[in-house]
Amino acid sequence: MTEATAQQQAAQQKTAQQETLGFQTEVKQLLHLMIHSLYSNKEIFLRELISNASDACDKLRFEALDKPELLTTDELSIRIEVDKDNKTLSISDNGIGMTRQEIIEHLGTIAKSGTSEFLSNLSGDQQKDAHLIGQFGVGFYSAFIVSSKVEVLTRKAGTEASEGVRWVSQGEGEFTIETLDKEQTGTTVILHLKADATEFAESYRLRHLIKKYSDHISIPILMLKEVMPSMDEENDAEGDEQKSESTKNTLKESKPEFERVNAAQALWVRSKADVKDEEYQEFYKQVSHDFEAPLSWSHNKVEGKLDYTSLIYIPKKAPFDLWDRDTKHGLKLYVQRVFILDEAEQFLPRYLRFAKGVVDSNDLSLNVSREILQTDKNVESMKAALTKRVLDMLDKISKKEGEDYQTFWEAFGQVLKEGVGEDYVNREKLAKLLRFSSTQTKNQDVSLQAYLERMQENQTKIYYVTGENYVSASHSPHLEVFKDKGIEVLVLTDRIDEWMLSHLTSFEGKSFQDVTKGALDNETFSEEEKNTKETLEKEHTNLVERIKKALDEKVKEVRVTARLKESPACLVLGEQDMGGQLRQILKAAGQSLPEAEVTLEINPEHPLLKRMDQEQDEDKFATYCSLIHGQAVLAEGGQLENPAHFVKKMNELLIS
Repeated sequence: MTEATAQQQAAQQKTAQQETLGFQTEVKQLLHLMIHSLYSNKEIFLRELISNASDACDKLRFEALDKPELLTTDELSIRIEVDKDNKTLSISDNGIGMTRQEIIEHLGTIAKSGTSEFLSNLSGDQQKDAHLIGQFGVGFYSAFIVSSKVEVLTRKAGTEASEGVRWVSQGEGEFTIETLDKEQTGTTVILHLKADATEFAESYRLRHLIKKYSDHISIPILMLKEVMPSMDEENDAEGDEQKSESTKNTLKESKPEFERVNAAQALWVRSKADVKDEEYQEFYKQVSHDFEAPLSWSHNKVEGKLDYTSLIYIPKKAPFDLWDRDTKHGLKLYVQRVFILDEAEQFLPRYLRFAKGVVDSNDLSLNVSREILQTDKNVESMKAALTKRVLDMLDKISKKEGEDYQTFWEAFGQVLKEGVGEDYVNREKLAKLLRFSSTQTKNQDVSLQAYLERMQENQTKIYYVTGENYVSASHSPHLEVFKDKGIEVLVLTDRIDEWMLSHLTSFEGKSFQDVTKGALDNETFSEEEKNTKETLEKEHTNLVERIKKALDEKVKEVRVTARLKESPACLVLGEQDMGGQLRQILKAAGQSLPEAEVTLEINPEHPLLKRMDQEQDEDKFATYCSLIHGQAVLAEGGQLENPAHFVKKMNELLIS
């Protein structure tokens, strides 16, 4: 074979290995929205790319525990270089690297579940969308905020030099990928800066941003050492126009010297006294990919039976995938400063999945796996301690003046409620952290402790009502007697509330009572009211029997009540019956449930009931009964079985 033929075949092979692929639809949408929404905060791209490079180095270090041959260098590092003439910025690492298939998967698609739903929530309002995108995590794609073109050169650790990959895109609809020879393993991201982003080709600007955003990164971040010429050297350079060409070449060929720009010490291993609030906040943004500062954090070192350090944050806003059961949540796990897992869910219960941060243990094995974590007794002990720490953090926030706890509750209150049913050990702590609306306030800011302090003198129970929303629940007929007597009732509108209270039966000796279930307690009424009710029951025995006969199987029982002041009737469940909220949850989950048996309680003093009592026409009387039953269903936020029939009967009465 001639040399020309060999070169031709090599060129053909290379062409065959080069292909142009289209971005996933979600990537196109995210790129477009991100570039426009994050334009005012474009400097964060550097933080994101350095974070990715740091993760790549951490992953290589971890893989090398089992395969030492993968680690071909004594020092893992991130190198940042600029070319002002060509307006390029390069971020290189000697970490794990990627294969051809991995780079297609990682840079061409978004694997996060719920991506489509997230994108549908974007409104086009740049300021609002910027917050949403921050919750989603921008990562690699932030490079296109400042770049007209991005190149990625990468080679997976453990592969041959000929298996390098070059990925190129202008951030629009497609990207090109090809095979190339790459001497070192790891990844280099080359940004071709836009005309309005050339500030990021300035060394001093990059150094400032690295100190601001990435000083805590434990991997050394290197840049060319800046050599400031002396005054004599500057004068010599200006005056020596006859300097020989050979001398110039010698200067050009001198080996560049790099220096570390960041502190390169894991922030959590430093003394709390040496870490500034700004550093804690920037570290949070790196581990969470959030744009906003956290609500609170706790940095703690434990020594003794267990030896570990934790740094835990409470965010201000919920991530978009908080309710996705398939999404992994958890703390970053390090063992003896070596990165092990990105989302170790074994160290906090699921109801605290909003907490972010790191845990670094000196007791676990470097070869620990998710399976081992599930059975390790040390992990169980750490989980109990870390759970207590998070709950103590929340308790501390709740006792401070200001709106911080309300901010937390609005974002994560429903998640915290899950813990009441899942964490028996901490149920009392959780109960103190709960917040509700009540008949005194629409805001969910009423604690159980505050409710107890406002209870009336002889009140022994914590009363509550559930509903689809505050307006319908707070206007329930069941509340009429409570409003009349000034008794506060909690108004519960979250779907999880009824399930939660099935596990939280009392608080500080006071039991909970659903005002829509069973006959009201005697404490609610005075002796005079009890006597009046007994008299009414005797006087209207016939009316009760007629209504029961007319409604037939629609109600289990009909009885006179003293709870109603303005409404003619209401529906009451049995003391042990399942409420409407829980029935909806179970039905949504596909469970088949029998129809609830309800009691119709009537107010015989209401004008409508008085008129019914005088009605001699049994057909018309039955229409009245159907009307008050339908009204009672609607007043509870329920649905009529036959709305058209109800409207027809109501019209008949109106024109009669």
